[in-house]
Amino acid sequence: MSLGRGLFAALAALSAAPLTAQQQTTAASSTTAATDESLAVPQGYAKVWSDEFDRPGAPDPARWAYDTSRNKQGWYNNELQYYAADRRENVRIEDGKLIIEARKERLADRADYGGQAYSSGKLVTQGLADWTYGFVEVRARLACGRGVWPAIWMLGSDGSTGWPALGEIDIMEHVGWDQGRVHGTIHTKAYNHAIGTQKGADTMLADACTAFHTYQLDWNPDRMLIGADGHAYLRFDNDHKGNPATWPFAKPQYLILNVAIGGWGGQKGIDDAAFPARMDVDYVRVWQKR
Repeated sequence: MSLGRGLFAALAALSAAPLTAQQQTTAASSTTAATDESLAVPQGYAKVWSDEFDRPGAPDPARWAYDTSRNKQGWYNNELQYYAADRRENVRIEDGKLIIEARKERLADRADYGGQAYSSGKLVTQGLADWTYGFVEVRARLACGRGVWPAIWMLGSDGSTGWPALGEIDIMEHVGWDQGRVHGTIHTKAYNHAIGTQKGADTMLADACTAFHTYQLDWNPDRMLIGADGHAYLRFDNDHKGNPATWPFAKPQYLILNVAIGGWGGQKGIDDAAFPARMDVDYVRVWQKR
């Protein structure tokens, strides 16, 4: 995520594990990595993983797990959601789409309930699938409304170095108080919000809340491109110095889909009339070089 405060850097320093949610809470500009390039699956790549969400019910447990790790303590960034596990009201597949739905409700009967006034869902491929380099494409219609913060992003599978050293790739973020603007951001030890050096850019998709768009990452040993609908708006180049502080991306990353409430999304308050708010995902596809 593209922004944050020193508090979260301090939290990260206290733990070898990565921060497990978006890291931004304020509206400062990231170090620009803007570009204007075409974006498509490279020639010579083959599909290696996908979920077309064509089986109604719960997500496939062979592909997706639920992250509920911070429910009791509360999530980072002043986020206000409780992430429910295996609860159809929050995460389900219907009509060929994955739905992640944020709701205004208190799930006080849950053993790990932390006092949250909202419920939502967070799916991860951690421990099930990860990739080093490739082309990632997620077709989605975004959850919207003031206070709502959907994201499609990746974290390094080896969390031993902690955040941000493990590397974070934000393929798409959207905050409801700035409807239609989607963000891409890269975080590393050298480039991250805590020191104001994160690499980010954004683009406008006026109908992101009402229409499906493809959110894309093209990641190879030389650079990353992040974009939407075949247009890259962020470029991040490997400096080829062999320094994991600037390029920790020669290691596997896993994928995350979630809808947060508050945090960066709640910077201008929360409109309870926005709920339920849902992100619909048509498919997730990953290609790699043959």
